[in-house]
Amino acid sequence: MLSAQQLRGILPAIPTPVNADDSINVEGARTLMRYLLKQGVDGFVPLGGTGEYGALARAERIRMAELVVSEAGGTVPVIPGVLDPGYHDALQAGKEFAAAGADGLLVLTPYYTNPTQQGIRDYFMRYADESPLPILIYEIPYRTRIAIAPDVLHELSKHERIIGMKACNTDMWHFLRTVAGVDASFAVLSGEDTLFPLHVAAGARGGIVVTAALLPTAWRTIHRLASEGKTQEALALHRTLFPLMNMAFAETNPGPMKSVMDLIGVHAPAMLSPLVQAAPDLSASLRVELDKQLERFERRQ
Repeated sequence: MLSAQQLRGILPAIPTPVNADDSINVEGARTLMRYLLKQGVDGFVPLGGTGEYGALARAERIRMAELVVSEAGGTVPVIPGVLDPGYHDALQAGKEFAAAGADGLLVLTPYYTNPTQQGIRDYFMRYADESPLPILIYEIPYRTRIAIAPDVLHELSKHERIIGMKACNTDMWHFLRTVAGVDASFAVLSGEDTLFPLHVAAGARGGIVVTAALLPTAWRTIHRLASEGKTQEALALHRTLFPLMNMAFAETNPGPMKSVMDLIGVHAPAMLSPLVQAAPDLSASLRVELDKQLERFERRQ
């Protein structure tokens, strides 16, 4: 059973390679997993926003989860996202991912219905009670328009089957208050590439990092430095990735990233509606920057 102690280091958020007919590009998915495993990542988080969860057919979500589990081979945890807005669909997705062999679930804050803090608390408590797998809370208020109050997160962190969270709230005061009061058994993971070294310095055990799918070694080095207390060195290295991050998020993720993943051997730039492929000039600029960073970090390994 997945535990909070296993939630540390760099767990890339995994883009979903797809074909023109919106089905999983199996070769691309396998190539990506093998690349990341070779570079020593600490886990896989498929089927989040980066994985275009909402645009994939349910059967293809399950297929992707099965592929990632197969490639992980039990060496690192696989924690697929559950991004359904309603409780029963979310629980059904969790059961399907458990049957596919996943180790845990990244469960999104319920959205659209605008729940109260009590409603959010009750939702996660009920989900954890009924889930076949341990869960991580996925808080990303700039997508859901719902933030979880730190005191609610403190209470949720005490549930034995709620073992961690992906923190995407860009309010550092919120983050500091959250980390200060969560249970010792609960793992806070940064969900923000742009704030990652600060999050680690403030208590995150690692992160679910989008651009780590392209540059795992760079992010593993930043994590090592930050977790060793070498914050200034971590920040200096992180600063060298600003151009890449600016371009990777200049249009809706994962469009820009997918357009350049052939540089790591994944030839699957297609996007799922309503997202579209990155603008050609953005893709061209990102390609130049990624090639430079790959030469610096990955090709020397």
